[in-house]
This record gives sequence, C-alpha cells and structure tokens, in this order.
Amino acid sequence: MAKKNKTVYLIDAFAEIYRFYFAMFRNPLTNSKGENISAIFGFARSLYSILKNKEPDYIAVVFDPKGPTFRHKMYKEYKATREKMPDDLRSQLPMIDKLLKALNIPRLDLDGYEADDIIGTMAGKAEKEGFEVLMVTADKDFAQLVTKKVVMYNTRAKADESNLIDIEGVKKKWGVSPGQIRDYLALVGDSSDNVPGVRGVGPKGAVKLLAEYGSLEEILNHVNDISGEKLKESLLNDAEVARLSLDLVTIRTDAPVGVEMKDIIRKEFDLTELTDLLKELEFWNMLEEIQGDSGVEYKKIKKNYEAVLDQKSLEKIIETMKKSKLVSFDLETTSINPMQAEIVGFSFSIKPDQGWYVPIVYSGGDGNLFREEGHDLEKLLDELRPILEDPDIPKCGQNIKYDNLILSRYGVNVMGVLSDSIILAFLLKPDARSYKIDYLSMEHLKYQMQPITDLIGTGKDQRSMADVPLEDITFYAVEDADVALQLVNKLQPVVEAEGMSGILHDIEIPLIDVLLRMEKSGVYLDIKHLNKMSTEVTKEIKKIEKNIFKHAGEEFSINSPKQLSVILFEKLGLPPSRKTKTGYSTDHQAMESLKEEHEIVRNVLEYRMYSKLRSTYLEALPELVDSNTGRIHSSFSQTVAATGRLSSSNPNFQNIPIKTDVGRRIRHAFIPEATGWKILAADYSQIELRIMAHLSDDPTMIQAFLDDEDIHSITACGLYKVGLDEVTAQMRNAAKTVNFAIMYGARAFRISGALGISMKDASDTIDEYFNRFPGLNDFIVNTIAKAREDKFVTTILGRKRYLNEIDSSNFNLRQSAERIAVNTQLQGSAADMIKIAMIRIDKRIREENLKSMMILQVHDELVFEVPSEELEVLQELVVSEMVGAMELKVPVKVDVGIGKDWFEAH
Repeated sequence: MAKKNKTVYLIDAFAEIYRFYFAMFRNPLTNSKGENISAIFGFARSLYSILKNKEPDYIAVVFDPKGPTFRHKMYKEYKATREKMPDDLRSQLPMIDKLLKALNIPRLDLDGYEADDIIGTMAGKAEKEGFEVLMVTADKDFAQLVTKKVVMYNTRAKADESNLIDIEGVKKKWGVSPGQIRDYLALVGDSSDNVPGVRGVGPKGAVKLLAEYGSLEEILNHVNDISGEKLKESLLNDAEVARLSLDLVTIRTDAPVGVEMKDIIRKEFDLTELTDLLKELEFWNMLEEIQGDSGVEYKKIKKNYEAVLDQKSLEKIIETMKKSKLVSFDLETTSINPMQAEIVGFSFSIKPDQGWYVPIVYSGGDGNLFREEGHDLEKLLDELRPILEDPDIPKCGQNIKYDNLILSRYGVNVMGVLSDSIILAFLLKPDARSYKIDYLSMEHLKYQMQPITDLIGTGKDQRSMADVPLEDITFYAVEDADVALQLVNKLQPVVEAEGMSGILHDIEIPLIDVLLRMEKSGVYLDIKHLNKMSTEVTKEIKKIEKNIFKHAGEEFSINSPKQLSVILFEKLGLPPSRKTKTGYSTDHQAMESLKEEHEIVRNVLEYRMYSKLRSTYLEALPELVDSNTGRIHSSFSQTVAATGRLSSSNPNFQNIPIKTDVGRRIRHAFIPEATGWKILAADYSQIELRIMAHLSDDPTMIQAFLDDEDIHSITACGLYKVGLDEVTAQMRNAAKTVNFAIMYGARAFRISGALGISMKDASDTIDEYFNRFPGLNDFIVNTIAKAREDKFVTTILGRKRYLNEIDSSNFNLRQSAERIAVNTQLQGSAADMIKIAMIRIDKRIREENLKSMMILQVHDELVFEVPSEELEVLQELVVSEMVGAMELKVPVKVDVGIGKDWFEAH
C-alpha cells in the first residue's frame, strides 16, 4: 500500500504477543535473572520496526478485556477450549504496558468487547475520514473487515508472500470475498475460539457452497437443492448452530469505544524513559539501534586511555605492570583465525577505565594500518616477554586462548592466566545466547562499548582503519582490555561465591593452555583418501539418483521438498506422515517412517546421507587445511555446551559420522604426519552409566560394574527374563537403547518408537527397568525434586546449571528442565572428568619430555599422535590419568586402540 493518505495502524496485541512467545518456545529468550522475555522482546522489535519503517500517522495497540465478552453470553462454551495463559507469558504483560507507555503508543481495551470489535470500530471510523487502515494481525476473522481502504498487515508473512492482505489477497488466501468471510467461518467453525460451525464442512466445501449460493442464509434456504445426503443432513441438523456461529464470528463495528482518531495520533516517544526501560529489559542491541536512529550519542564514562609510542613510555608501563595485581591484555590482529593472524597492537589495563595501547608498525594487507606510528614487533615482544611469561604476574582477558595461541606462534608462552571473562560469564549462565564482550559489558557493567562502525562507518561511507586517527583506534583497542578487567573483577567473586572456585581454577583456566596446544598442534589429513572417497561417493550418488528417477518415472529435483512431495504422495500415493504449512513433510523423520513403504524412500535417505557426507566432510575438510602447516587446526570451545562438554568448530569433530560404514571410513583420513608414528585413541567405557551408578547408589548397577559385567547385557536379562548366556546381540542393543533413554528421561512414547513396540510394552519396559534398578528411579525423582527446590543442579565437582523453567506451568518447558536436571549431573560430571584427565596428561607429557601430542577430544575419547617408541609409555600414562581423574564408587574403565589412522585406533 503506497503511502498517499494518512495511515492508521491498529495492532491486535495478544495475537502478536502469543506469536513471539511461541516462536521462541523451545529456546526462550531470558534475561540475566533467568526470566522469559521472548514475548516482550519480539513485540518491542515489531513495534519499533513499524514506528521506524512505516511511520504511521495514527497507531494503537488493542487488547482483549480481562473478563468475559458479549459472545460468552451468547454461547457459554465460547473459547472454552483455550488453555490458560502460561505463567511466564503473563509475567511479561506489565512490562509490555510499560513499553507502550515509553513508546507513547495508546493502549485500548473495553470491558465486554474483544480486541477484534475495537479494531473493527476504529477501522470504520478511520475509513470514514479517508485514512488508510492497516490491521496488524494474521487472524482470519479480520478478513471480513477488509475493504479498499482497510487491509490486514501480516508481520509473519513468508519471504515470498506479501505482508498486506487486501481484497484480492483475501480471495486468494481463503477462496471467498471479504463479505463472505463471516459465512465461511460460520460453516467451517473456528477451533481456536471453539466456534462449532457445521459438522463435515471443511474449507473446500465452504468455498464451493458460497461460490454457488453467496451466503450462509442462502445456503440454508436452498438446502434441499444441495447434492450429497451427508452434507444436506449436516446443514439441516446444524442450521441453528451455523446461525449462532455466524453471530459469534461477526466483528462489531459499533463498539462503544469512546475513542476518537485524535486520541491515537502518533506521538514522539520519550527517549530517556525508553532508554531506561530497555536497560532494565537488557535489550542492548535495540537500545543501541534506537540511540543511533535518534542521533543521540550514548553516555561515555571518562576514560584514561593512552597510546604508547616511544621507548621511555613503554619502559614505564612495563615497570608499572610488573607491580600490578592483575593485568588484562588484548591483541589487535589482522584475522580471527589465530593460526593466520598477525599482531598489529597490544592493549593493557590494570585499573578500571584506564589502559594503554601499544601499536605495531605494520604494513601488511592493503596498506600501513598505523602509518609510521608504532613499535617493531620483534623488539616489543622481547620487552614484553618478562611480563607475559611470568607466572607470578596474574593475567586475564576475554577469550584469552585466542591471544595466547597467536603469541605462542611468535615464541611467547603466556603464563600466569588467572581468569577469563568469557569463562566466568559462561559458568554463571551456561545457557546464554551470547558471550560477546559488548553484550557482557551491557549485561553486567551497564556500559555500552564503542562499535567498530563508530570508527569506520557503514555502507558507501565506510573507510579504512588506515584513515582512522590513532586516538580513536587507541580508545577502541584499549576498551576491550579495560572491559575484560572490569568483568573479571565483578564476575569472579560471584563465581566463587556460587561454589565454583574449583571448577574455575582447577579445571577451566588450566584447560586453556591444554586446548591451545591441541589447536596449535592440529591434525594431519590424508587428502588422497578423502579425494578417493569423494569420487566413490559421487558415483554412488549418481547410481542412487538413477534408481530414484526410475521409481518416480521421471526426473526431478530430489533436493526440492515440494517436488519430492509431489512424487511421493501424489504420484506414488504413499501415506503422508504429517503436513506442514507448505505441504506434506519430507524431512528425515517423515522419510524414516515411510522407508518400509517403498524402495524410493530408502533411496532418498541414502541419497541424502551420501550427499551430506560429500559436502560436509569429503569436500569441506581439505579446504580447512592450513596452508602454512599442512594440518587442520580446529577450535575447541569451553563456552558452548551448557553441560560443560567441550565443542569444536572448523571442523566440528563431534559430528563426524560413526553410525554408517561409509561415515566411519572418514576416520581413515586422520593419520600421523611423520613416518613411524601411530594414532592412539583412549575412550572412557560407559562413563555416564558408571557416573549414574555412583550418584544413584543402585546396588545392582554398582555390583555389575564391580564384577566387570556388561551393563547392557545385565539390563537385557531383566527386560527379556533370560540368563546372561542367553542374551542375543539384538537384545543387548535394545537394552542399550533403554539404558540411555531412561537415564535421560525418555518416556514410553519415545521408547515405543525407538524399539518398535506398543506403548503398553514400552510402559512395562520402564517399570521392569526400575524394578531391576530401583536406585535409579529414586535418583531421578530426588534430583528433580531438589532441582525444583534449588532452581539449579550441580555436577559431582560443583559445576552449576540453572533451571528457571523447572516450575513452569508449560508442560514441555517443565519436562525439558527436568530432563536437563538429570542430564547435567551425568554429562556434566563426565565433562569435568575428561577435562581433569586432559590437564594431567598434558602436564605429564611436558614433564616427561615426550614428543607425543594430544590432538583431539571427541565426546568421551582422547586422540593422540605418538611416535612408535613412546606407545607403551603413553598408553600407561593416558590410562592412569583417565582412570584416576575422578574417584567413583565403581571402577573406571578406559578402552585403548592403536593404529595407523583414527579408524584403526578407534
């Protein structure tokens, strides 16, 4: 709709609020207190987008009343099936009211009338005055109000759809004109409002009837002319219900709102009030955007940042830092890849709001980044080495592993790392969406850092860093070191007060150097093997493709869900599993459920498996090989998995497939670089089950491990009522599935699907399992009860996971929190255990001057590159430290394999 006349935006509040709440339902946005803020965040972004991009002349947000409406008097079952508003959504409503006040947007509601009626009435008033009206909603009820001047504005429209639904849009979407929407809804009913409609009449039937007769009343007048006895019977029996439904779905346009157009004129918002509210809500990015749009510079605390350009000044700050209690430092570099990055400057801070920037004379890339101002890097490193390598001078930073890895490439081994702000933030909030320093600064220090765009601009006006004055570069660079220092000063006491001092100082901080060495060592890759596999897989893909086309009787795009859906469900007539907004689902779950129906489905699953294998690993892995070292240098992160497990990226070694033969063959490509070396892999055996036995004190499970019996076979004995010598491989696999499923909170439905048994049999399986291991059931029940009381759980060594949804009125969120409560104690304790083992193994390798390198950590497995003469020594060392990392009530077992590649060793 082109903006010619004045525009009026009428926003259906609860339709939008519910939408944003459920959009992030499975992974809700929370603030630093752990409170759900998904709805208010989405609503705030949406409102500001309308104000900024649409510039309405009139605007109002319209709410339903708290009590019943006139429709409830007409039909007492009206909306009776609606679930109660979730508590964590209701708690956001007061802040939404504050948001509207801060944005200066009128809030409308009226006792006895729904938001629909208020919007209908205000839309009618606006249209009479010649305004163009946009009803912000996707609710089909509003289609009855659409005219030449009144349209629906759907903020949730897909990329290929128009946001605006006008008269033609209504016809296209629902198959009837706006004037027939009431009749359409009266026929089909509305389950969300519990409007009954006519039994047996669906959307297609309603459209057909209205196309022939025009309205509900005419349909009822000509019911005897309608073909189809069932339909005729339904219309005769439900005639009065249909007329009632028509009244229920009719939006009033004469509600006594007592509001005129002048009352909803758009007014400027109070920037100060809005800024305060956004800070309270912790909407830092939105705050920055609004301040930028308003041309207002955020307040800057007075900083004392200096550029150190001469030798005398450098010597002075070095002497000062030697006496400091804590030195925060940060590097300015040319790349985010620590194996490629070159240093262009050092930042240091030892007191809040103070710091120094030491620039390097650098002329790489597209020009001299800092012109002639700066120091010679090699000489500077020699002067800084006594500080950086002194273990008695405590140091900190933000993601300090990155800086230390770069320095290690230059021959500087940083020692004395006391803390890292990113690790502190993670320990306190392991489920946070971001640990970027600017986000942490706003969240914990209420201080907004200077964005890079302040220095170089954006778009066509963007300039090179070479054109930025040194004074501005100094501020930007030192701010990182300063903020990291302040974050450490603030967060470390909190971490220690939360009882995680041991996790921080004995595990996470010492682990930084271990991971640094692993990243620097990297992994050697047999490119020829991958290329050979890629050729073989490509041939297999083409072969499978031919089979698919043969079964389909035509060629089509196998990667197109829409085209595949047509072939499977329309042409071949396979039973669809479930419907999505765009058609019948062809995702992996849907295909798995259909694979016994037709060979083409099995072919499609194979095609997808091989295609993913080729693109994700066979083609991608060689691209990650470092041009200087000839090895892959993955990045290991301590702040991704909320349980405390390590993760890796570029590549993600945890995702390298192991369930298929062809997937496992990828591991053949991971080989030692030097002749005469081997790969050694050491894997904890059933460590999470052993930890479960330890925590639950279940006597049967403990005894099984003490007797070195196979726990899955023991479980199978109970499930199948057979002796240990009668357990088959199939029984053991089923028992293994049950062991892990029940351990992580699976209910009968999941076990039924996993084992292909009935719900009753699955329920009986669970009962039998807990009869066999009663201590496990007690452990799970007690863990959840304690988590509900404490709002957190801890690992054996004290790592915390906070569970704000454990009391949620929403069943799915509450159930998820209960599963996390159990899962964290098991996976989290296993994560702590292998980290301790890594620290001790790394220490002994260095102390004993071994050439062996720890190169990978994947799940419960450690992988080493070992010269043949050290194999015996290293194997004894690794097993000893892995077994002794944490004392359990059951024996800890480590399986070790040695081979010419990772596949053989594993």
